[in-house]
Amino acid sequence: MRCIIARFPFDLTKEGVLAAMKGVKPEPVTGDSVVIGRRQFPVKQVGAVVTRQDRRDFTAGEVVRAMTRLGFTCHTAEAAPTEALSPLETASALLGNPTPEQ
Repeated sequence: MRCIIARFPFDLTKEGVLAAMKGVKPEPVTGDSVVIGRRQFPVKQVGAVVTRQDRRDFTAGEVVRAMTRLGFTCHTAEAAPTEALSPLETASALLGNPTPEQ
């Protein structure tokens, strides 16, 4: 399959991606990920190995799109809902939550 990643054309196949990722240890997943074989890899790691480009040259979305078209299962990062801290709570957290006795 021909795809464009970081403005460069690549002819990728599922077998070629499997061969390229064979023996590669997965890094910890902190964002989008791809399941290759029985392992889950960060998409940026897969993109760097498969294209031999610097990770800053392409987006995770480009790799997710290409891997999905090849038939791999991709997972997107879900942002955890967080409550906004008040300015007083933010300052307190930055100072290490001092107590009134200090």
